[in-house]
Amino acid sequence: MAKEAPNPRLTGTCSLNLTSDRMASNRGQGGIQQLLAAEQEAQRIVNAAKNEKMARLKQAKEEAEKEIAEYRAQMEYEFQKKVSESTGDSGANVKRLEKETEAKIHHLKTEAGRISEDVVTMLLKYVTSVKN
Repeated sequence: MAKEAPNPRLTGTCSLNLTSDRMASNRGQGGIQQLLAAEQEAQRIVNAAKNEKMARLKQAKEEAEKEIAEYRAQMEYEFQKKVSESTGDSGANVKRLEKETEAKIHHLKTEAGRISEDVVTMLLKYVTSVKN
């Protein structure tokens, strides 16, 4: 096969195509740079959103712990109040029961002293009498 002489019209076209390829390559690199910049911006936005979310979660946790502490303190106060009331009532009840018990003991001793002679007489009567 014999080599053909280059066609000058085709050579010019080829040269034009190389220049277009270089420009497209430069545009492609510019596009890559834009994509990288967009990716970095997106990453910055995502990181900012994560940081905001973490800050909100931390704040919510602190508020919840504060509410829990307040509720716990209120419940503890009410519990101590009821304990002191029941202890106070218990002390009053104990004193009242002691007074009632002393009064009943005194009443029983008084009644026993009052009827003891009658009881002794009745017992002697039944013990000494013989029935057929």
